[in-house]
Amino acid sequence: MTAQNEALEVWIDQDLCTGDGICAQYAPGVFELDIDGLAYVKGAAAQGEEAELLSQPGATTPVPLPLLQDVVDSAKECPGDCIHVRRVSDRTEVYGPDAE
Repeated sequence: MTAQNEALEVWIDQDLCTGDGICAQYAPGVFELDIDGLAYVKGAAAQGEEAELLSQPGATTPVPLPLLQDVVDSAKECPGDCIHVRRVSDRTEVYGPDAE
């Protein structure tokens, strides 16, 4: 569906998030539940630092290649169908509810 070397980003539609936390279980380096009980993406962390939770709606974060399968599994298993993975180059969704 997508070439392994294409830059991908992920975002969560909090309006659809059920707060189930499956994403944070699959990819805790990318997703985290906030105090409101909803999942958000984390920003890229500098080595040795904790990644910042991006709590603004629609925030995106790069998908690290080593975590790609975990992020894809999160999108597939999400009960709220709220995880969107898209190519950075053309913003086409490649995994998630709007993927073709």
